[in-house]
Amino acid sequence: MTDKTSASHPSKTVSSSPISPWKAGLLGRCPRCGKGRLFKGFLSLQDRCSNCGLQYDFADSADGPAVFIMLIVGFVVMGLVFFIEVKYSPPFWALALIWLPPAILLPLMLLRPFKATFIALQYQNDAREGEAVHSQSDEAKAPPSPNEPG
Repeated sequence: MTDKTSASHPSKTVSSSPISPWKAGLLGRCPRCGKGRLFKGFLSLQDRCSNCGLQYDFADSADGPAVFIMLIVGFVVMGLVFFIEVKYSPPFWALALIWLPPAILLPLMLLRPFKATFIALQYQNDAREGEAVHSQSDEAKAPPSPNEPG
């Protein structure tokens, strides 16, 4: 098993048997070694891994986990709400009593593992914040601007 440091990600060690990002994410562990804790609070990250020293400054999951959770939980909970409403027609207070707790608790339970998985996938794929990279061939292909002389 040979390890080498990636030139594009100096803190990343590329190995022949990396930790699964899914396992590291679900357990909330370091995406490189799978042992150190990723979080210091509910959603706040440690500065670095206590086991291998990986700096977590590259990690930026943004709103990705929240968007997926809203879509998944919203689909499941609202689907069940509509099914119960059509099938049994309970009063509104009963629907609220039954479905508000899962609508609040499920996203809270899923947010941490989703965020950790996004960070682990970001590390594994060496993902960076989007930026436009222009090559000379792109500039040659671009049509002249209407404000530029001809």
